[in-house]
Amino acid sequence: MKPFKVKINARAFLDIEEITNWYNEQIPNLGVRFQKNLRLQINTLRYNSYSYSVRYDDIRCMLVKKFPFLIHYSIDEANQIVNVYSIIHTSRNPKTWRQKITKPK
Repeated sequence: MKPFKVKINARAFLDIEEITNWYNEQIPNLGVRFQKNLRLQINTLRYNSYSYSVRYDDIRCMLVKKFPFLIHYSIDEANQIVNVYSIIHTSRNPKTWRQKITKPK
């Protein structure tokens, strides 16, 4: 099976930037560690995107290791693409991803 492509939505990039900045304000370079960890995990979705269960509609969630955030994504099987929509803190209502982004049709 060939690996999926991973596309990160513009809203997810904003989430990553906001989270990184917040962590860097708390402890120097903690945001850099967050980004590195997040990048590694998102890249694993290329090969094991089906490992995480569907939580809402067709949205799957992956917990970020060592950080309290969920990666919200869906799988476009026909085009072999994993679409990452948002990165949301685990204390928030996970359905807020719907309010933050507009999924492509």
